[in-house]
Amino acid sequence: MNWDAIAAKFERVRTGETDFQKKIRGLRRRLTLLLAVVGPGLITSNVDNDAGGISVYTQAGAQYGYALLWSLIPMTIALYVTEEMCARMGVVTGKGLSDLIREEFGFRPTFFVMITGFFVDLANVVAEFAGVAAAMQIFGINRYVAVPIAAILVWVLVIRGTYRQVETIFLFACVLYLSYVFSAFFAKPDWLIAAKEIVIPSLSLSSGYLLMLTGLVGTTIAPWQFFYLQAGFVEKKVGPRQYPQARADVLVGSISCMVIVFFIIVCTAATLYVSGHRDITDAAQAAQALIPLAGKGAGVLFAFGLLNASLFAASILPLSTAHVICEGLGFEAGLDHKFKEAPIFYWLYTILIVVGAGVVLLPHAPLWKILIFSQVGNGIWLPVVVIFILLLVNRRDLMGEYVNTMTFNIVAWATAIGMIALTLILTYTALFQQSVPPPPG
Repeated sequence: MNWDAIAAKFERVRTGETDFQKKIRGLRRRLTLLLAVVGPGLITSNVDNDAGGISVYTQAGAQYGYALLWSLIPMTIALYVTEEMCARMGVVTGKGLSDLIREEFGFRPTFFVMITGFFVDLANVVAEFAGVAAAMQIFGINRYVAVPIAAILVWVLVIRGTYRQVETIFLFACVLYLSYVFSAFFAKPDWLIAAKEIVIPSLSLSSGYLLMLTGLVGTTIAPWQFFYLQAGFVEKKVGPRQYPQARADVLVGSISCMVIVFFIIVCTAATLYVSGHRDITDAAQAAQALIPLAGKGAGVLFAFGLLNASLFAASILPLSTAHVICEGLGFEAGLDHKFKEAPIFYWLYTILIVVGAGVVLLPHAPLWKILIFSQVGNGIWLPVVVIFILLLVNRRDLMGEYVNTMTFNIVAWATAIGMIALTLILTYTALFQQSVPPPPG
């Protein structure tokens, strides 16, 4: 008989703490640690559901019904694997991705990353403000009123807020994506068919199907995500001891992102596809078409989701770009710095907001060409950044015991090669075909 264990249990009972209470206390402690770390993973994954991404998901549901739902599982894995490596590097090294590229590979590769990132992200910022304009027009507000107000709100939020304040607002924006969940329920889909299509793929070799599949995957992983995610963990001062919580944050973000994609596709499949409205080209058209098909509530919620996504991405994309350039050049960066402490960081953010919103207000701005440029730019930029990440995360002198395992490397390289192939297809299509899906998020 283990008298020590019996004595210990008696002592706990005597002092009032039972085994159950001890487990509850441990659970509370783990939950507190998770809530202290959560943020960068959840925000980065969900902001990827921006105006361009939602347009692609809308088209997938409108043109192919539930048939592409099976792709969400491998997309979730790809998103988690790539983002987890960046989270791990940020937690272990305490440095941003652009900073590590400069230190480990020199200034020339960093300069290419910075220049490419600036112009591609600028095009993406234009796309987000175009999404704001489209969503507000559904509510009867002119873009010449909506876009300047949105730009000012986004600018003030970041310039005046601390990292903690801005992160809280961004986390609240993640919650607002639930509007797509409610919109899907208004549409009254066939849930059994949707569930079946997730686990039993409906494959097709038609060019349209493959192109849409490529567009879906292209919206899942965007280069700017890696820089913002890693910078977020660095700015929160998350260290190796909190790595399990950081990894959980990325996992929850990846899953929640794909859950929202699921409901967007289900909503449009149950309405637009079934009714024959398959020529939808963007999310704003989908929101308008949903009103007579699924009721005003579904259309309004869908439009609100587009507005939230566009504002959310318009705030974060310029932040990511400012981090890329300032880290690469060795300037101060981060929301916990005042304007006078990090002037380059905040001026870059301001320029991207002003130019991005200004282009949308031009009467004959070539918005479609800009969107195509951002698509091609992402296709060129993504493989380069992914390879840099894989080279860095396998440096034992940099990562120590946190380098990739062999299994993780196999999954990561397979993901990288698959993404490279798909983005090359998407880039080729954007350059040489007349009809392309909207640019990835």
